[in-house]
Amino acid sequence: MDLHTLFNSPVFTYIIIPILIFLARITDVSIGTMRLIFISKGYKVFAACLGFFEVLIWIVAITQIMKNLTNVYYYIAYAAGFATGNFVGMVIEEKIALGHVLLRVVTGIDLNRLVDYMKRENFGFTLLDAEGSQGNVKIFFSILRRQNLEPVLSFISDHYPNAFYTIEDIRYINEQHLSFRDAVVRTRKIRFFRRTQRKGK
Repeated sequence: MDLHTLFNSPVFTYIIIPILIFLARITDVSIGTMRLIFISKGYKVFAACLGFFEVLIWIVAITQIMKNLTNVYYYIAYAAGFATGNFVGMVIEEKIALGHVLLRVVTGIDLNRLVDYMKRENFGFTLLDAEGSQGNVKIFFSILRRQNLEPVLSFISDHYPNAFYTIEDIRYINEQHLSFRDAVVRTRKIRFFRRTQRKGK
C-alpha cells in the first residue's frame, strides 16, 4: 500500500487522525496549563518558551479540523483532548511542586509538638497568640517549598485533626528569609557553581 492510498483510507481518516488530534490537544493544553502556572509564579522565560510550543501544536491540530469540517470524529477527538489536557497539566504541576506556599494554622490547642517538629526539620515558622470568637487561639505561620508541604500537613492531620488551616500560593519570596534547610541547599548550589567555574578556568 502506497502513502497516497494509506492517507485516504478509512482507517487513517477515522482512527489515526482522530487519535493524533486527541494526543496533540492533550499535549498543547497540558503545556498551556503549565504556562499559566509559570506566569502566576513569575517564571517569564519558561512561560514564553511553553507558549511557543503550545501555539505550534495547536495550529497543527486545528489545521486538520479545518481540512475536514464534516468529520465529527475530529471534533470529538479535539474536545476530548482539551478536557484530558487540563487534567494532565494539573497532575504534572502537582508532581513538580513549583514555588512556595504560605501555611496558616489556627487552633485553640497548644502547638508545642508542631513547633518541635518544625525545628527538627529546620523549617522556619512564626507562632502568635491571638483571640478568636470562642476564646484564645494560636496562629501558626510557615513559608514552605511546595515539595515540603505534604509531610507537614500529614503531621498536622495526625496530631491536630481539628485544627483549621489554609494554604496560599506565594508569587515572590525574599530569599534571605528562607528556612534554614532551604538556605543550606541554596548555599551548596552556589558553592558547587563556584567550584565548577574555578575548574573551568
